[in-house]
Amino acid sequence: MARYLGLDLSLSSPGFAVIEVRNRRPRLVAAMHVKTKSSESRVERCAHIADELAVFIRNYRPFDAVIREDFISKNPGTQKAVYAVWHTVDWTLDRFGYVVTADVNQGTVKRILTGEGKAEKGDVEASVRRLLRLKDDFKFGSNDESDACAVVLAWLIREKKIKGAA
Repeated sequence: MARYLGLDLSLSSPGFAVIEVRNRRPRLVAAMHVKTKSSESRVERCAHIADELAVFIRNYRPFDAVIREDFISKNPGTQKAVYAVWHTVDWTLDRFGYVVTADVNQGTVKRILTGEGKAEKGDVEASVRRLLRLKDDFKFGSNDESDACAVVLAWLIREKKIKGAA
């Protein structure tokens, strides 16, 4: 059995997910997101994210790998915000002896899970639900949670640790 931490990072609502793989079958262990307040400073928001991630790590470790969605933006303000979160997350992971194992870009996640690099969020979530065999009544707390799952699942498929969507 192996356990993986997935990260979909943003300043406003980062998502975290833990997926276990046993006999090449993925299972969702936990998913959460952190909603930060835009009225707070970037430092306050990053501290909030670090606190919540630390608790999440304590509750669900150990991890065999940590997979993060890669980030590309031409907007300098967005870049600064996301890189602040990346630094915060890297620092928090380091406190527990972890580093990001791999980054997977959004287009790759979409292509691997749906066959289309420009798929809609709903299509990605449908693939996540199928791969994880989630019950019809299961609800993610946000798109950020299902996106964190998608990042891990895409990496697991790419690395041939699980089979892709049929």
